[in-house]
Amino acid sequence: MGEKVVAGAFDLSDRQRYRTKLQQCLQGLERLLEEKRFDRPKNLMGLEIELNLAGDDGMPRMLNGQVLERIASRDFQTELAMFNLEVNIAPHRLGGRVFDRLAEELRTSLAYAHRKAGEVDAGIVMIGILPTLERDDLVSSNLSDVDRYVLLNDQIVAARGEDFTLDIDGVEHLTCTSKSIAPEAACTSVQLHLQVTPGRFADVWNAAQAATAAQIAMGANSPFLFGRELWRESRPPLFQQSTDTRPPELQAQGVRPRTWFGERWITSAFDLFEENLRYYPALLPICDDEDPLAVLDAGGVPKLAELVLHNGTVYRWNRPVYGIADGVPHLRVENRVLPAGPTITDVLANAAFYYGLIRALAEDARPVWTRLPFEAAEANFDAACRYGIEARFTWPRRGRYGGTTEVDAVTLVRDELLPLAEAGLDAWGVEPADRDLYLGVIDERCRRRVNGASWQVATFHRALEGGLSRDAALAATTRLYAELMRQGEPVHTWPVGLPEAAVRAG
Repeated sequence: MGEKVVAGAFDLSDRQRYRTKLQQCLQGLERLLEEKRFDRPKNLMGLEIELNLAGDDGMPRMLNGQVLERIASRDFQTELAMFNLEVNIAPHRLGGRVFDRLAEELRTSLAYAHRKAGEVDAGIVMIGILPTLERDDLVSSNLSDVDRYVLLNDQIVAARGEDFTLDIDGVEHLTCTSKSIAPEAACTSVQLHLQVTPGRFADVWNAAQAATAAQIAMGANSPFLFGRELWRESRPPLFQQSTDTRPPELQAQGVRPRTWFGERWITSAFDLFEENLRYYPALLPICDDEDPLAVLDAGGVPKLAELVLHNGTVYRWNRPVYGIADGVPHLRVENRVLPAGPTITDVLANAAFYYGLIRALAEDARPVWTRLPFEAAEANFDAACRYGIEARFTWPRRGRYGGTTEVDAVTLVRDELLPLAEAGLDAWGVEPADRDLYLGVIDERCRRRVNGASWQVATFHRALEGGLSRDAALAATTRLYAELMRQGEPVHTWPVGLPEAAVRAG
């Protein structure tokens, strides 16, 4: 949804024209694939991180316009709500000391942004869901003042035709309603991009789908919403419910949600774009002047603007992306499952684990997706979101006997997936110092059974035991989290519980 759109009403003919243009774009994509027009392998990765703005009291600050004005960098842009920002890091070639270079870039960028936010009494907090958010913070009046967000909200609300229902049954049970998509803004994530050739796309996407559960188990960082302790990674159910265009009757008919895991392993990138057209009505039927097939006939490269815009309104956890760089089209897999934070080191450990693991899984002689039912991969993802580092998964048995077995996440990651990730990073040409440092963080999380979510929950409960009210405990946990985040040591090293002074102050 990074494209600028102009808000306006749509009439009946707009949707029909848009559908026709989408079909032309799909034909254009098919021709590009058949004619092998896509970029050669470049091993390029990209990184985006969504951020929260909060004050010294740990409470959200609705100030992204003022903060962005002060930052004055194209690397930073708005996100859905006024307490959100996003930072985009330029693509890097996977290899060498890439993760250390990224760490240095991120430290510089975020420290600068934090200083600028401080000029309006705000600060940068990198976390999956800000624990201090309240229902009154997530209303349409707090959406960023940008046409595309207003328009997207209007169209999703119109498609649904009634209030959104949030119903997440975790450690505690949250039920409430919303008149807008604003609750989606609570979800702040890390997006990992990988440019891939069409021939490798299906293997990489399938590998990424299989890997999502392990990613979440290791990286969960979103246990609270509206004062309730829910799932260890509450973003996925929140995101699905807060963007759900389906009233209950359509849900009962089995109509697919716009935020979804998928329903099958694929054989081509084309499968995903074609599914998007087949299953999802247009939310933003804005037509471009380009005739993609005429551009192709003339030997040019079409923008496929309608296809790109429509694809941006279907929220797959691993999304296909069509782009053009230096006049050459390319495809990317955009991995969207991880929450932001806790620290830059943790974010890059999650990234190293992902890029290493999918390289190894995609090149395996007996690919995991030929041995694991898709339904099991989806169930693993749900289990990881619910239970985080304590989750149990269904996974293919090693050895010649085949079949699947049940295994806890920590055992699977330590015994099988971390060695694969190590081999994958070696295949990318990542230097051993980077590989060992960042995969070592994942190994230590496993050894101590600690990630961002488990630290937040343990610290919150310690604060309650110390006599703080729920709201005060959440605020104190958030303040300590922000302080430790800025110190930068990975979350598995963080002391649990509040300093005595913080308990007394609460």
